[in-house]
Amino acid sequence: MTNIRSTNSRSTERKLRSSLVGAGVSGFKLNDPSLPGRPDFTFPEARLAVFVDGCFWHGCPECYIRPKSNQEYWDKKLRANRDRDDRVDEKLRDMDWTPMRIWEHSLKNVKSARIQVLTCL
Repeated sequence: MTNIRSTNSRSTERKLRSSLVGAGVSGFKLNDPSLPGRPDFTFPEARLAVFVDGCFWHGCPECYIRPKSNQEYWDKKLRANRDRDDRVDEKLRDMDWTPMRIWEHSLKNVKSARIQVLTCL
């Protein structure tokens, strides 16, 4: 687990960033430490905070496969991750930011993820 990156992961953030740049989208910041949860992408002018959530780490209802071993640990871990996500989203809303969460699996069709972000801008 120590090899799991929390930022700049190939399967998620790099893929979406490449797609946004390819579509000519600019004006975003990466992993802004001044905002709760360090969003993967922020669009300051639109006050939009985008998180790309890994299907395993955030318990995607479509993709998550519960590990066969140490289930109690993983259930607690994922519940804590989702609770943290909810708290971060609420803090962002209190700061007049719009949180947006994109599942990792939706990046298989990067075009749809890019459209989701663009419609929020």
